[in-house]
Amino acid sequence: MQFERKEVIGNCTLFLADCLAVMPHLQGVDAVVTAPPYGINENHKKNASREKKAKPRDYGTFEWDSQPASLDHIKAMRAISQHQIIFGGNYFEGLGPTPCWLVWDKQNTGDFADCELAWTNLDKAVRRIYWRWNGMIRKGNDVREHPTQKPEGVMAWCLEQLPKTTKTVLDPFMGSGTTLVACAKAGMSGIGIERDPAYFDIACRRVHAAYDQKDLFAVNDDAPVMKQASFLDGGAA
Repeated sequence: MQFERKEVIGNCTLFLADCLAVMPHLQGVDAVVTAPPYGINENHKKNASREKKAKPRDYGTFEWDSQPASLDHIKAMRAISQHQIIFGGNYFEGLGPTPCWLVWDKQNTGDFADCELAWTNLDKAVRRIYWRWNGMIRKGNDVREHPTQKPEGVMAWCLEQLPKTTKTVLDPFMGSGTTLVACAKAGMSGIGIERDPAYFDIACRRVHAAYDQKDLFAVNDDAPVMKQASFLDGGAA
């Protein structure tokens, strides 16, 4: 398996790598929860967000959203896990019909989309969450560090939609690490893969902070510590 770096933080394992090089070697993944590139050129080669009520945030120049996740990515995610929640599923091939779309209503008043859709293979009805993400007017205390970053509250809500037996969640397009932050706070094991070194570092910092925050509220120092499982075939690399 090829990866540049691997960090184990609490019950989360983070890889700096191409997800197609890592996914075939992972074991014990119950669910994939992710937001792959949609391929809609959002902020493509632009240096700032489109916020109008405050100075726009400079995210630099990037090209990763010029193409959507490929059919190979979709097949790999579906092969490795029993359950999937894939944001932007309306843009991707290889998913098929589903009774359960997850709808994130951003309560938006600008020129961005009012909602984002996550395809799932969950056996339940369509679900919707209202979580304002309207330029600088946002619910929660998220510090936005990625141009397409999802709110922590939305990703925590996505985890709640999974079967109660879910223990290990993979995000192969980790970005700034919001899915793993939600996993850490929910007491779940998380695996994240990101190929951009800058965002990988941000994700590591955010996951560390999530565990530090949990420690602040720990009340039982004698509680058993969950051991980090090896998710790689043949043991740790």
